[in-house]
Amino acid sequence: MSQMMDKAKGFLAEKVAGVKKPEADLTDMSVQHVGRDGATLSGRLDVRNPYSHTIPICEISYSLKLAGREVASGTMPDPGSLTGDDTTSLDLPVKVPYDFLLSLVKDAGRDWDLDYEMRVVLTVDLPVLGNFTLPLTKAGELKLPTLSDLF
Repeated sequence: MSQMMDKAKGFLAEKVAGVKKPEADLTDMSVQHVGRDGATLSGRLDVRNPYSHTIPICEISYSLKLAGREVASGTMPDPGSLTGDDTTSLDLPVKVPYDFLLSLVKDAGRDWDLDYEMRVVLTVDLPVLGNFTLPLTKAGELKLPTLSDLF
């Protein structure tokens, strides 16, 4: 009996390993808006759905580090779904409070940019397999707007 269970587990593991899965990429991190209460940064998440049918997105979790400090984190519940056989672009707005901005501007220095690291976990509901998570990390430099950019 145990030998039959081992064969069944092996068969199932082999089939699940061969199942196509959505692929994602985090692109275009930029400053979207600066106001009195803080700034809104925007990241774009491009997700490729290999299936011919729509896949619902359960949630998107994120955390943003600027200059090595975590300044924002959160969850977007039920942000929509992935179109079948296509790439879906999702905007990920991240609000950074004003008090963090002041301390970060001091760290920006002469080049007027900040090192960032954005971590995103996309959770989709795949038929038969259930919830599937795609962890993503993107690091780079975020160019801060100058006064002439704002006015």
